[in-house]
Amino acid sequence: MTERERFLAWMLGEKADRPPYWLFWGPWRTTWKRWEGEGKPAGLTHQGEVRRLFGAEQPPLAVPVNCGPCPRLERRVLEEDEDYVVFTDTWGIKRRDYKHGESMSQFLEFPVKGRGGWERFKEERLDPDHPERLAGSWREQTAEWTRQGYPIQLGYFPDVGIFGGLRWLLGDEECLLAFYTMPELVHEVMEHLTDVYLAVFSKVVEVVRVDVIHLWEDMCGRQGSLISPQHWEEFMGPCYRRVRDFAGEHGIPLISVDTDGDPGQIIPPMVAAGVNYIFPLEVAAGCDVHALRARFPELALMGGIDKRALAQGPAAIDRELERIRPALAGGRYIPELDHLIPDDVSWENYCHYAASLKRLIHDC
Repeated sequence: MTERERFLAWMLGEKADRPPYWLFWGPWRTTWKRWEGEGKPAGLTHQGEVRRLFGAEQPPLAVPVNCGPCPRLERRVLEEDEDYVVFTDTWGIKRRDYKHGESMSQFLEFPVKGRGGWERFKEERLDPDHPERLAGSWREQTAEWTRQGYPIQLGYFPDVGIFGGLRWLLGDEECLLAFYTMPELVHEVMEHLTDVYLAVFSKVVEVVRVDVIHLWEDMCGRQGSLISPQHWEEFMGPCYRRVRDFAGEHGIPLISVDTDGDPGQIIPPMVAAGVNYIFPLEVAAGCDVHALRARFPELALMGGIDKRALAQGPAAIDRELERIRPALAGGRYIPELDHLIPDDVSWENYCHYAASLKRLIHDC
């Protein structure tokens, strides 16, 4: 089977020779630096080369068109000293980053404040038909990916998401308050973002065979979803149904959602609106692949291996892989880590994990 054929068959519950072997999540920047002092081959400069080292396959490749702010904002440094850098990113978000370790940015300011800010940003950066959205060599790239039998997706972090886009524009707390204080604006932002995505997608599918539409949301934590299932249905459901209808019209079989935390509360309305693939299933947030498989047998899953086990050594890694083994029996589950690899993981432990995961997959 080609890598695309295996991925689609496995995730749709059809006959496949085995699950895909991806090594999807790469290391933190500080983890990579640690590995450089622990024997990682010098020629490996990114996760794609690590995949090749261990004989892993290619996860879906995102068509490199612009679904976010367009024209793209340039990263601009505002302040910098020995320890911190303050900058605006490609969405116009003002951030503060620590330079000596790995952590989330401190988000200082977001580009949209109220309706006036939204109208300006929409006019300046969110024209669905801006010609720069389809610039570049994506047609040639996707033709080569198709020739090689790789799966292809539309959507990517952080530029394609319904809640994700709202959050990136208004800010975390501000967007959550807006569901109550400015519900009309929330509806308008989500609907317009969907307009942008589908306008770009419609041009791509004219020339590219697409296998999955991907939405980045990151709308959950350990406590569950950041909004209620009722709010998900009211605000996001109509947008997701538009995506589902587009996928159906163009023969795109998978709609995937990336959200950290525990999405259990909002999986039912997501599935009802067309989502059939979700990841990364964070163990520390209470996600369990066996419980999710029992509740949602038709939902494709990816992730669910506790990344914390990799810091504990081979025995803990082997126990964790044995824990998730039963989930492979019914298909529709790709065993993967539940997020990026932190810097308490040694190169030796990662090599053990990669080799052990490969054996597990090929034993299926």
